[in-house]
Amino acid sequence: MDKGRFAVPAGVTDWATALGVTALSLGTGLSGAHPSGVRELLGSALLAAGGLALAARRRAPLVVLAVTGLCAVGHLGAGFEVLAVPYLVAVYGAVRAGRRAVVLAVSAGLLAVLHLTALVFHDGSAREVVAQARSTLELAWLIAAFAAGEAVRQAERRADEAERTREETARRRADEERLRIARELHDSLTHQISVIKVQSEVAVHVARRRGERVPEALLAIQEAGREASRELRATLEALRDDGTTPPHGLEHIPDLVKRFQGTGLAATLTVGGRPHAVPAAVGRTAYRIVQESLTNVARHAAATTASVRIDYRPDALAVRVDDDGKATLHPAPAPGLGTLGMRERVTALGGRLHTGPRSAGGFTVQAELPTNGAS
Repeated sequence: MDKGRFAVPAGVTDWATALGVTALSLGTGLSGAHPSGVRELLGSALLAAGGLALAARRRAPLVVLAVTGLCAVGHLGAGFEVLAVPYLVAVYGAVRAGRRAVVLAVSAGLLAVLHLTALVFHDGSAREVVAQARSTLELAWLIAAFAAGEAVRQAERRADEAERTREETARRRADEERLRIARELHDSLTHQISVIKVQSEVAVHVARRRGERVPEALLAIQEAGREASRELRATLEALRDDGTTPPHGLEHIPDLVKRFQGTGLAATLTVGGRPHAVPAAVGRTAYRIVQESLTNVARHAAATTASVRIDYRPDALAVRVDDDGKATLHPAPAPGLGTLGMRERVTALGGRLHTGPRSAGGFTVQAELPTNGAS
């Protein structure tokens, strides 16, 4: 509870309660009829100890319950007939913590011990003894403290249950929305992409069987269809995912590079710096940059080699992908959707992206992703 913007810390509240109850107990005890001498000092010390013990009522409710109960017996025996307010507050705290059975047992025992203490240490008739015990712990006040603690406990339990219900409802709606999007993507795109992929592969196959030269545009369509099919499958899997499978990140880059090596591209991976944990969004973005860069190299650059370098820096992660393709210095190539997507991801993290031809030939993609503040 107490989650408001200007909420007082629990420790401050506990100490304020303890000091307030201590002052109340001492003021009430010393202002009324009380013994003198050593018994006065002992009774005052027990009144103060019972009140100050309440500072720990959240951390150790049962210990505080026992301490305040013993202090109540002690100050009654010393001659102070004062209502055991510290014990009532301890009862409230212990019941709020869910220790109802213990509170009932301790309170029943304490009532019996208080009557026995009054009988041993005080003179008078049985009626007077009972009155002295009741002045220390009135049954009505005990029931009220118990009821207050139980009411607050039930209210907090209902609030926690309502919060869990809201979170579960939000998760369920998010899952339903992901499944709806997945179904729509599957219905609207899968068939068309499959048709493009099959038709392009058939056209390439027929041209090769006839001994004809396969147009570069047709090969590009074939590869684009394959890649689009893979990307759509991955997107649908992510949308259908229930959150138990982690998204691709830095740890998946070595496997990504190996997959491109299987296509005939001499791809290498180098890791510099001291590897350390980075935010999940940074890892995902680094993976997507490497994936998009190598895909572009395989599709368009006519490159034979590509190098991937990941540098761990104290406050950033640097990603660089170089190839030896046919990129030229002039004019600079217009960025495609892949490059725009990379730039949007990097910008969203507050990083920097540079793409362009290298002076030594080929193309380079360089990204610097800050690791502080990203999530």
